[in-house]
Amino acid sequence: MADNKQTNKYEAALAKYNCNLSDDDVKAAVKKIIMEKVPENDTPEVKKFLMGSVELTTLKTTDSEESVMAFTERVNQFDEQYPDLPHVATICVYPCFAKTVSETLEVDGVEIACVSGSFPSSQALIEVKVAETALAVKDGATEIDIVQSVGKFLSGDYETVADEIAELKAVCGDKKMKVILETGCLKTAANIKKASILAMYAGADYIKTSTGKLEPAATPEAAYVMCQAIKEYYDETGIQIGFKPAGGLNTVMDAITMYTIVKEVLGEKWLTNQWFRMGTSRLANLLLSEVVGEEIKFF
Repeated sequence: MADNKQTNKYEAALAKYNCNLSDDDVKAAVKKIIMEKVPENDTPEVKKFLMGSVELTTLKTTDSEESVMAFTERVNQFDEQYPDLPHVATICVYPCFAKTVSETLEVDGVEIACVSGSFPSSQALIEVKVAETALAVKDGATEIDIVQSVGKFLSGDYETVADEIAELKAVCGDKKMKVILETGCLKTAANIKKASILAMYAGADYIKTSTGKLEPAATPEAAYVMCQAIKEYYDETGIQIGFKPAGGLNTVMDAITMYTIVKEVLGEKWLTNQWFRMGTSRLANLLLSEVVGEEIKFF
């Protein structure tokens, strides 16, 4: 009986939202926003804001204590060299480097995010995910990025997906937790909407598009559906959830497109680096170059 109640809890949550979305309708809505609204946001002010929303990320097989320390030092140096520009929102690394970043970072207001829970596949026993997350927090992570169990979601096992997210949020405590949906694997707008709702009900502080390890990553269509879900969840519960596109953000125009979707669907309340983040490293240099007016490879 308890299992039925638990399953019904998530089914009841999903039933409050329209998850029968048409992919064609979503494409048409996104096309309209891009055509009509993106040009007005192509401004120096928006580019400066976007710089402050970047989660500077290094998730390489070749990362080492030395390379992560140097990576973090660049953030320290940026604050000294460009005092009038916003510093990045976050440094994002593997959990084994949380201590290195924590001991090296000197800039106030920059968060330390760790990808955890057997990133990027999420294919591990829950006990392993819990241990990794707890160790990351102990070593100085102020935010945790986990991947929902995509295979379980696609099998329809929403209960396990949501319970794992809830368990990992409990480990994070007051530290913010982002849930990566891996939207490229979910394929349809309907699946992306369902995964968004489940993640938020289970305790996500942010929902994030992708790991950046699989294609397609952050598409405007996925962003649009996720932002719609965040808005509807906020209207239903009064709880504000953050949004993070990650992976596939290769140009300044990609960033401006994401900004525009957030602005049009969620509104001004989400246009702070508290609620809107972008997972990328490439964009930091591109945005800086456009703001300063010459090509700069600082990071």
